[in-house]
Amino acid sequence: MSDVIVVGSGPSGVHFARTLLERGVRVTLVDVGHPAPAPVAPELGLVELKEQLPDPAGYFLGAGLEGVVLPDDDSEFYGFPPGKDYIFRRPPGLEVESRGFDALFSYAQGGLAETWTAGCYPLNAAELSDFPFAVSALESAYDEVAQRIGVSGDVDDLSRFFPVHGHLQDPLPLDEHSERLLRAYDRKRERLNRMGCWVGRTRVATLSRAHAGRPACSRLGRCLWGCPTGALYTPSATLAECRRYGSFTYRGGVRVDAIELDGRRPRALVGVELATGAPVRIPADRVALAAGALSSARIFLRSIQARDGRAPALGGLMDNRQVLVPFMSPAMLGKAYEPRTYQYHLLGMGLTAADPRHYVHCQITTLKTALLHPVAQQLPVGLASGLRIVNLLHAALGVVNVNFHDTRRPENRVRLGDIDESGQPVLQIEYRPPTGEAERMERAVGRVRKALRALGCFAPRRQVHVRPMGASVHYAGLLPMTREEAPWTSTPDGRSRDIENLYLVDGIGFPFLPAKNGTFTLMANAVRVARDAFRD
Repeated sequence: MSDVIVVGSGPSGVHFARTLLERGVRVTLVDVGHPAPAPVAPELGLVELKEQLPDPAGYFLGAGLEGVVLPDDDSEFYGFPPGKDYIFRRPPGLEVESRGFDALFSYAQGGLAETWTAGCYPLNAAELSDFPFAVSALESAYDEVAQRIGVSGDVDDLSRFFPVHGHLQDPLPLDEHSERLLRAYDRKRERLNRMGCWVGRTRVATLSRAHAGRPACSRLGRCLWGCPTGALYTPSATLAECRRYGSFTYRGGVRVDAIELDGRRPRALVGVELATGAPVRIPADRVALAAGALSSARIFLRSIQARDGRAPALGGLMDNRQVLVPFMSPAMLGKAYEPRTYQYHLLGMGLTAADPRHYVHCQITTLKTALLHPVAQQLPVGLASGLRIVNLLHAALGVVNVNFHDTRRPENRVRLGDIDESGQPVLQIEYRPPTGEAERMERAVGRVRKALRALGCFAPRRQVHVRPMGASVHYAGLLPMTREEAPWTSTPDGRSRDIENLYLVDGIGFPFLPAKNGTFTLMANAVRVARDAFRD
């Protein structure tokens, strides 16, 4: 069977590749592919690392203290740990200009999902109503991905929002704070449900039992700095599985710039060998773009520009707006926090809407070993007093991450701009929020704060933080799947309508963006597209 060239090793690319490999297709995956450093002392918990590392400050905060988030009311609460800087290292020739959109890119093996928080939330029929394929096709793909990566969770009140898929492991153990919140919900369920609010266990791609050669979560408290054991799934694990196939070739260190076209058909990938700066040309007649919606858009536009002398502006860029709502549980005041526990969200909250597609998705994270200085700096006291107060509050603190849906709008677009110093066109991104967004966020945050009060928590309004657009990194929508034939779209099975034999595998093809974290759906959709494109 013919070779397929896949561009990008993120969640879409590796699951598309693995599905093809299982069908006997020869696959070459082309990638920049910055590798992850080896985990430091993977047997040690976070507290033991602080005590035993020769330079713990360098590990946790960076040699130049780049991991410190300085006091600033407008800044993000948390930065990325220094050990994850390889994920965001950008090669030359990939410059970006943005207006109203703070875009993140990754050129690491595994892509941006190497630093995700592992939330796995399948879309329901209402959320898929704009997608031009049968819901059942994605349901079976969710089952397949869950079997591959391992997803833990429960069938509870949140199942009204999250369809139940196969291969669901038992949920991870709750920390004391999360357990108290869930017990409070059990007591107040009827009242909260009347408010259109449901609470339950989140589903996460973190193992509660050993699976596929990866151990169960041992609760080392190091999630933020990268799981040292592999219990928390990242796409680099599936890339490693692909490498075991004799029909798979990984070609890293290559910046793909464009697809060389012969009319409407691919002829080759063209780019640069980053180590030497030498031009690269890889013959290809079947190509899958899986570099992330923005990077795939850049390659697509460069390909059209090289053929036609000009390229369009692609409209419809989407991302999930996120609002952080810090809270405190008085019942946990003065308690000692447990550092050896899973650090990311274990509970979730769903808020209904008149249109079920506009459901508001919330992840509840109780603070354990996360850095606390962003919380301390917001207290109306000096830093020294703030730290003493935070030590008292530590086990009582939490954050609700409130996620909103987004829709395609033509004014939110991506296009090629002027040539930069490296001779490459700059990618220009423009985004304007929808009309009424501030009011929509205010209503939802009010509902979240009211629900937290019912759970016995206090959520100060002044600490609510609206994250900049682009911060959630759930980019989508620039070449949407449609039933109708139209330029700059893709078919229901993920094929470009403008370039033959080009498969659009990542979020670039999504016609609608529900409020849920999208990585699980990216993986499932990649499996679906691969199945449709290469049927047995």
